[in-house]
Amino acid sequence: MKSFNQKAKITLVGAGPGDPELLTIKGLRAIQTADVILYDSLANPALLDHNPHAHKVFVGKRKGWQKFSQDQINDLLVDFAKFPYHIVRLKGGDPMVFGRAMEEIATAQAHNIPVEVIPGISSYSGAAAYQQIPITERGISRSFWVVTGTNKDGELNKDLELAAQSSATVIVLMGMSKLTEIVDLFSQHKPADYPVSIVQNATRPDTRSLSGQLDNIVALNTIAQLGSPGLLLFGAAARNLDAVQKEIAAIKTAEI
Repeated sequence: MKSFNQKAKITLVGAGPGDPELLTIKGLRAIQTADVILYDSLANPALLDHNPHAHKVFVGKRKGWQKFSQDQINDLLVDFAKFPYHIVRLKGGDPMVFGRAMEEIATAQAHNIPVEVIPGISSYSGAAAYQQIPITERGISRSFWVVTGTNKDGELNKDLELAAQSSATVIVLMGMSKLTEIVDLFSQHKPADYPVSIVQNATRPDTRSLSGQLDNIVALNTIAQLGSPGLLLFGAAARNLDAVQKEIAAIKTAEI
């Protein structure tokens, strides 16, 4: 077992979905007190400006390439903990939502290194807020699913079969490469006019969005060319604003 410094500490910080102002105050303070920052490709680089003196290491991983493997990142955390450093692991979104945080937490605990997790806003909630998409809505959508589009082997996530049969809003992360297959799966359980939205680069200045339905969303995106990082939303939450206004008016009329 590698030795570590008694004053060393690791903090996993949720960087949020892209807008640097969505960082929590606690996350900001962790960055400001860091000696070392290991940051992801989805963490906005502007967040690094909060601590110009920290040693910064880019450890980003994206589909098709990676700067460091997860095992190498784990080793870096332990190696830096040999010194009296506060090590911040800056992760896009929320560390505990599809962020492989438990592997890093387990590494720290295995070496008796103190570790803390500071949550962040995930891309699905950031996209919903900035696009004004109601993931849940009174009388229309009472629950939601958040699933990945693929498993670790790059195959279609089997949970999507269950999600497609649900009446809940379904949010698919990391599914853009399987857009056609996912839409085909939902089409087996939902009508052709079932609403679908795509949001790319949620909360960033270069965000793009597209709304349609099961029978045209693939064709629409062939033209629009939205890609990763992006998310898919299926269900009433993805319907257009005119439809929302009509449904709200109908609910109010029924309550009178």
